[in-house]
Amino acid sequence: MKIATELQKYLILLCLLPVGSAYAVSQGDWLLRFGGAQVSPNDRSHGVVADNAIGVDGNAQPFINLTYMLRENIGLEVLASLPFKHDITLNGRKIAETKQLPPTFSLQYHFTPKASIRPYVGVGLNYTLFFSEKATSTITSISLDDSTGLAAQVGVDGDINKSWFWNADLRYISISTTAKTNIGNISVDINPWVFSFGVGTRF
Repeated sequence: MKIATELQKYLILLCLLPVGSAYAVSQGDWLLRFGGAQVSPNDRSHGVVADNAIGVDGNAQPFINLTYMLRENIGLEVLASLPFKHDITLNGRKIAETKQLPPTFSLQYHFTPKASIRPYVGVGLNYTLFFSEKATSTITSISLDDSTGLAAQVGVDGDINKSWFWNADLRYISISTTAKTNIGNISVDINPWVFSFGVGTRF
């Protein structure tokens, strides 16, 4: 229900965005986008605690990505951001916190490169690096394994002027880790939806 609500808000926002004149995207162009991203985990867990007792909260941070247009319709994107910080809970009670960086490489297909509104889809590979883990409660020690998984996205660019455009993007990223704690190992699937909105420039 939470994901459906966020997606509904996201789609309404897209409908309200301004449309400018069309400036074509061409083979060889670089597209630089930046703005804000919200990570909303779709978490599941099992291990030495009850199934799905572990929760991971969301977080928002600035993002930046760079796309190189291999062809008129085909782009190669790399996504980066400032570290996201997440509280980890057990049955709703905070037990730990961690930071993570989720660099993601995606191959994109751009449907209408010569239009003022340019939707695209992408699939790729994510590597999530966990660091600065800190236990805060019953669990006295915790470390999280890094994760490698698939990522998928849908997004849209819309021209503002010749050089600038707005961007809205929705991703689903497969992130799974093992939390190694003093009470035993806990397998956690985070699998977040990532909503982002920002602006971009072409060069």
